[in-house]
Amino acid sequence: MDFWGVVYTFFWTFAFIAYLFALFAIIGDLFRDHKLNGWFKAIWVLFLIFVPFLTALVYLIARGKGMAERSQKAAKQAETATNDYIRQVAGTTPADDIAKAKTLLDSGAITQAEYESLKAHALSVTPKA
Repeated sequence: MDFWGVVYTFFWTFAFIAYLFALFAIIGDLFRDHKLNGWFKAIWVLFLIFVPFLTALVYLIARGKGMAERSQKAAKQAETATNDYIRQVAGTTPADDIAKAKTLLDSGAITQAEYESLKAHALSVTPKA
């Protein structure tokens, strides 16, 4: 195979992989869009099967802005869920520990010396990254 044959092969391989990425993004967006009727989703998928390149181009032009908005919304929801999970499993902050110890001190459950010990321990513990 000569040099231009290799370039030709790489070009079409790249184009095919780029098309697959676009196709999966479009199908993912179709199923992420809750405002679009199921019949319209089915029509888009049928056109993607029988007239793939033209349909992908029309979809990206006609629904590209909404596609970006839905993708951004999904990313924000995933980030929020991740942050909530991290907060849930990370435990408490030193300020939370000191506040709990103060509550115990005020209720009489612990002595002043125990409170000072808990406070010193909370301030000496470094938060996990």
